[in-house]
Amino acid sequence: MTAGRGLAPGLRYLPDHFDRTAQEALVAAIRQVVAEAPLFVPRMPKTGKPMSVRMTNCGSLGWVTDRERGYRYQSTHPETGRPWPAIPDMLLALWNEVSGFSGPPEACLVNFYDPDAKMGLHQDRDESDFSAPVVSVSLGDECLFRVGGVSRSDPTRSFRLSSGDVFVFGGESRLIFHGVDRIYPGTSTLLKKDGRINLTLRRVNP
Repeated sequence: MTAGRGLAPGLRYLPDHFDRTAQEALVAAIRQVVAEAPLFVPRMPKTGKPMSVRMTNCGSLGWVTDRERGYRYQSTHPETGRPWPAIPDMLLALWNEVSGFSGPPEACLVNFYDPDAKMGLHQDRDESDFSAPVVSVSLGDECLFRVGGVSRSDPTRSFRLSSGDVFVFGGESRLIFHGVDRIYPGTSTLLKKDGRINLTLRRVNP
């Protein structure tokens, strides 16, 4: 797929944005984040059902969810109580390069997908302002990624994301529904084991 071809306004696809050397550097930086802010299993509001991904965050704020308080951003890790580590410089540079937004990101959500993990169609709408885009980075195994429109009933389009790809959700496409239908194990040698890391840079406040 060619970047930008046939995509909705505000939606940008940058395939192979990070080469192998840069991907390895990003993984090393994320390992340092995880060492300070361990991966945890988020739970759905009300039901308490565990999500199939494990996650952590870096930045001044982090996205979390649990049965009691639901989806939200907070400044500390829900299990350790410690502040989130800083966003790696490589990701700040990416934001400056592709976001078109004057302020820095406040949160970087780190999702780790095991080979059988999925993510249902959803909107990123827990931020208090939607003027900044969401910038997404794929690392590790390929995945089947699905995007729709701003309504859950809008038609969807599916395609394969590879390690090093970047997606930008901004403008009219800031609140589109999107999700991950499956992981393709063994399609990358970047990580020590099968699986995928997804990084999403977000601005939470105006």
